[in-house]
Amino acid sequence: MEWWLLCWLALFTRANPNRKNDFSQTTKCMKEVNEILKNGNDNDAIEALKTLEKTLEETNVSMTTDMSQSRFVVLLHKPNGPSKSFDIHASGNKVKEGSAFTNSSVRVQVPRELVTNDTIVFSMITWPEARRGNLTTGGAGVLYESKLFGLSVQGKKVSSLQESVNITVTFPANETQNPICVFFNFSTKKYSSDGCKTKWEVGESSLTCCCHHLTYFSVLLVSPSSTVSAKDQEILSYITLIGCSLSLFALVITVLLFITNRKVREDVSMKVHINLAIALILLNLHFLPSQWVAAQSPTGLCLYLALSLHYSLLATFTWMALEGFHLYLLLVRVFNIYVRRYLLKLSVMGWGAPAVIVSLVAAIDRHSYGRVLLDSSVPNSTEVCYIVNPTVKMVTTVGVFGLVFVFNMIMLVVAVRRIVALSPSGEFGQSDRNRGKRGACTLLGVTTLLGLSWGLVFFSFGSLTTPGLYLFCILNPLQGFFIFLWFVMSWRKTGNSTTNKSSVTTSTNS
Repeated sequence: MEWWLLCWLALFTRANPNRKNDFSQTTKCMKEVNEILKNGNDNDAIEALKTLEKTLEETNVSMTTDMSQSRFVVLLHKPNGPSKSFDIHASGNKVKEGSAFTNSSVRVQVPRELVTNDTIVFSMITWPEARRGNLTTGGAGVLYESKLFGLSVQGKKVSSLQESVNITVTFPANETQNPICVFFNFSTKKYSSDGCKTKWEVGESSLTCCCHHLTYFSVLLVSPSSTVSAKDQEILSYITLIGCSLSLFALVITVLLFITNRKVREDVSMKVHINLAIALILLNLHFLPSQWVAAQSPTGLCLYLALSLHYSLLATFTWMALEGFHLYLLLVRVFNIYVRRYLLKLSVMGWGAPAVIVSLVAAIDRHSYGRVLLDSSVPNSTEVCYIVNPTVKMVTTVGVFGLVFVFNMIMLVVAVRRIVALSPSGEFGQSDRNRGKRGACTLLGVTTLLGLSWGLVFFSFGSLTTPGLYLFCILNPLQGFFIFLWFVMSWRKTGNSTTNKSSVTTSTNS
């Protein structure tokens, strides 16, 4: 197609150092891209945007210059003094640096960090209205006013900015759909909200997109999908915070009791439990400050917290699975279960496997970690430092937990059958009620160690969303506190009986 020839010709002629002004070639390329936006298909339009961006970045300018076509406006900013932040204002047919003008609908705040000797390119493109709901959105939403906002720096790929680029767009106060700030990923040809935060409240006449990288941005309108009210979300946040804090305190006490008691330290089962407790301590230590860190500007600290949170979560899942395996040895194998360096092998698996997974993810794509909304369909929902890549999140957390949950459910069924089989009969003078209480306590303890309360998240969908989330946020954060209670009861029982170094004997007594 001839538009490719014109655009690449413009790039070629700019390689000639004797050519000082190539506006004619750039203008021809802009016209061809404008035609593609009007009449071409989606794939051609996407390729046209990529070439247009490259062409604009390499256009030689000696001062700040603006250009326009019917479907886009462009500003080429050439710094001419000390680096400082500046604003760009734009409307459908006009763009200007500095102060706002009448009918301007977009304001871009460019941070000082971006202002160097290189040309900064801003473009606002109007996508064909007939295709604005189909292009790469997969039916998930509609582009607000069919606008794309491109921002780039000549010859540089900019990401992980310390100070965000803020794009403020006028927005109707009576809009019924939720706006989400997104960017266009040229690799996947889809929109993503990774690295962008939406600042907007219902009834406000404008919204602001705060993004920490440069590309083409837009506002995607999506139908409200959250069935949990804002009030319930606030209550659930407080419940989770209180539960995690209580568990963290209880788990620290548990570890201290373990360290200071020689008899308890001799029990292999207790050593397995204490590793799970340490994993939960790490999980709570990194989860509790995650929201606060995500609200701060340093990206390095957020990256560390996201990596650590992912690792501690995987370690928790792994040790819950090892609890199930240990339970299987105690209740099913019973005899001939000696394993050489048993605890060392469990520790290598429990702490090493999560480290390998996190290292591989970070090595393949470091940008898989960062700031992310807990509910991407709700603007201003809680933002934390965690996995931003949905595929990585699905495989390494949901997938891993699904396998652990199924395995531990099987182990629970086995444990229940074994406990029932080993229950003392009434001939020893023990009432059915007492046996039932003891069996219920044992079952609750096993359920806590296996982490089956995490499975309540599977019931937080559809009509069960709100009740399911309340159950999950009440029981799951308290897992550490329940482990503390189990530890204390086991400790008292051990103190009242003859200590035996065999983990089988100790655990059976428990």
